[in-house]
Amino acid sequence: MTWTPVKLEGRPAPEGVRSGAASPAAASTPLSVGFVSLGCPKNLVDSEVMLGQLRRNGCEIAADVSEAEVIVVNTCAFIDRAKQESIDTILEMARHKDAGRAKRLVVTGCLSQRYDADLRREIPEIDATLGTGQVADIVGAVRGVETTVDARQPPTWIYDHAAPRMLSTAPWTAYVKISEGCDYTCSFCIIPTLRGRHRSRRVDDIEAEVRALAERGVKEVVLVAQDSTRYGLDLGGRDGLAALLRRLGRVDGIRWIRVMYAYPATVTDAILDTMAAEEKVVKYVDIPLQHAADSVLRRMKRPTGRGNLMGLVARMRERVPNLVVRTSFIVGFPGETEAEFEELLAFVREGEFDNVGVFTYSDEEGTTSFDLSGRVASRTKEGRRRRVLALQKRISARKNKARVGSRIEVLLEGVHPDSELLLRGRTAGQAPEIDGAVIVNDGSAEAGTFVTCEVTEAHAYDLVARIVS
Repeated sequence: MTWTPVKLEGRPAPEGVRSGAASPAAASTPLSVGFVSLGCPKNLVDSEVMLGQLRRNGCEIAADVSEAEVIVVNTCAFIDRAKQESIDTILEMARHKDAGRAKRLVVTGCLSQRYDADLRREIPEIDATLGTGQVADIVGAVRGVETTVDARQPPTWIYDHAAPRMLSTAPWTAYVKISEGCDYTCSFCIIPTLRGRHRSRRVDDIEAEVRALAERGVKEVVLVAQDSTRYGLDLGGRDGLAALLRRLGRVDGIRWIRVMYAYPATVTDAILDTMAAEEKVVKYVDIPLQHAADSVLRRMKRPTGRGNLMGLVARMRERVPNLVVRTSFIVGFPGETEAEFEELLAFVREGEFDNVGVFTYSDEEGTTSFDLSGRVASRTKEGRRRRVLALQKRISARKNKARVGSRIEVLLEGVHPDSELLLRGRTAGQAPEIDGAVIVNDGSAEAGTFVTCEVTEAHAYDLVARIVS
């Protein structure tokens, strides 16, 4: 899982939701709502659904939270860094009740799901809270209903294609949540507590949403879930993701279909074969492996060992030619020895992954790893994180250098933030926000278009290229 703070304030609304005009049933002066979304793309989808509901019910979405009458913060609580960012943001937004127009502060998402009573006690400026299963209650919370979180009831909500969404991403890319929750019991993870048991949306429902997105101009859909490869098992089907990918591959207007957050135990040959056969499904897998030492994996309560993981990586590459593999690891797990860490380094060296993310272990109350002995010092954890990233940087640089002179398809995303003389884009092997980019220094085209480029230079994470067609 990646963690990236995303503030919606100031982003242009998609066509049809820009004006802020109220619905016929709304008051003559729309209630102005400022919205800040934190966390992963799965949380962003919830934010976009809440924004859509507010917009449909006559609220105006403020471009600047300082001008809003009500402020909503959709929080993340996956790791310590995410929790701290959420708390800091809530405190920052609370100050607008004294210095700005804000009269009401609503906190939603994972942090409130987990720490509702603590938040209300420590931050009295909070007027209402919603948990991860209360997204549909956002309008009432904003308009003055005193909502709270009932953590005794596991979340069961998941949106459908009829739910209004106000996209906050670039107009050519959208995230689509295909399922919610998780049934695994990894010892370090709090997600089942925060999000509930795994539950999938129906294929027809997802297809309807993707078709509607295509009609709005979306060209890349990114399928997200806590465990995307488990999709459909709760509905009684096997290889449900494969069937879903085949259906979405027939949607006109969509060019790229990307799958994020695969789980090692549920990556089947049928899924891989469909990924290889379907032209629109990009040859890219994000599969968090977490560690490589068998002893650590057992303490993590992961269902696969080192040998199975390396075999899985080899099988994925064999069945999907030119597959780009992204993974992530946790270092400093309780009891992790230097020898176990060296096993992880050897695994990264042998695996030659295209992209790697590394997290330092974070204690989470309510998980079984919280009670394990053998805490690793913070300095050691950070040192190990840097060693993995340094190794991966060399691997990525070598793999990118081999691409110099080749031609690649690039989705252009606009002017590079560092220079108006450069453009920036992505290949199919680069997911939004988390992977590298293609820097275009020769040629021009409109943002949101696909172009063919020749790679002229390579760096550890980015490619430099010129447009050839």
